[in-house]
Amino acid sequence: MKQRLLMLAAFTVAAVSGFAQNVQLHYDLGRSLYNDLSERQSVTTTIELFKPDRWGSTYFFTDLDYESDGVMGAYWEISREFNLSANKQWAAHVEYDGGVSTGRMDNSYYGNRFQQAALLGGAWNWHSADFSRTFSLQAMYKYYFKNAHKDMRAFNSFQATAVWGINFAKGLCTFSGFADLWYDQSVRGHYIFLSEPQFWVNLDKLKGWDDVHLSLGSEVELSNNFVWNNQGENNKFYAIPTVAAKWTF
Repeated sequence: MKQRLLMLAAFTVAAVSGFAQNVQLHYDLGRSLYNDLSERQSVTTTIELFKPDRWGSTYFFTDLDYESDGVMGAYWEISREFNLSANKQWAAHVEYDGGVSTGRMDNSYYGNRFQQAALLGGAWNWHSADFSRTFSLQAMYKYYFKNAHKDMRAFNSFQATAVWGINFAKGLCTFSGFADLWYDQSVRGHYIFLSEPQFWVNLDKLKGWDDVHLSLGSEVELSNNFVWNNQGENNKFYAIPTVAAKWTF
C-alpha cells in the first residue's frame, strides 16, 4: 500500500508541476494541543490549482500526509463548474472527493475521512472589480459510495459550502478559506462542520522581493464531528492551527 501511495504522490506532483498554482507545507499542532490527538499526523503538503476558462473553471487540491518513514495518506478533491449565466455568477458544480491511506485500519479516522463521494449542484460566484475579493456559495447533492473495506454503506447526503478570498494591505496579506456543512446520519446531531481559514503574508509584495513567491502564515482547522481521535470517536469540536509556508507559481 505504501508503494501505491508513493506512486500516487509522484504522479500527482508530475501531473501538476507545470500547472499548479501553489504548493503548501503545513505543520499541524493538533497532537501538541489535544491529548486525544497524540496519534495525529503532523506534516501535510497540499498541491492546489484553480484555472478559469471561457466555459467555467476547474479546481482541485491534493493533501499528502506523512509519517516519519514517508507518505501515510493521500486525499484529493476535484471540481468543475460550468457557467449558466452571461455574467458567470451562476454555475453548475460537479465534484469528486476521495483518497487512500496506510493508517492503522483498526482506527476509523482515515477510513471515514476517505470514503469516496460525488457531488452535483449549483454555485453562485462573486468577485470585486480587481479580483482582490472573491466569494462563492455552493449547494449540492452528495452521494457517498460504499466502502467495502471498512464495511461502510452507500448513502445520500447534501452539502453547503462557502469559499472566500480577501487580499489587503496592497496584496501583502491574504485571508482565504472555506466552510463546509454536510449531512451524515452516523454522527451525533447528523451534521459535520469543517472550516479551514488561512492567513498569509505574501513576501513577494515587499520591496525588492518580487521574485520570491513565498507566503508564510497559518491555517486553522475548525471542525465538529469530523476529526477522529485516538479512541476512534468523531463527536467533538476541535480548533487545530498549523504553521505553514506556501510557494505560488
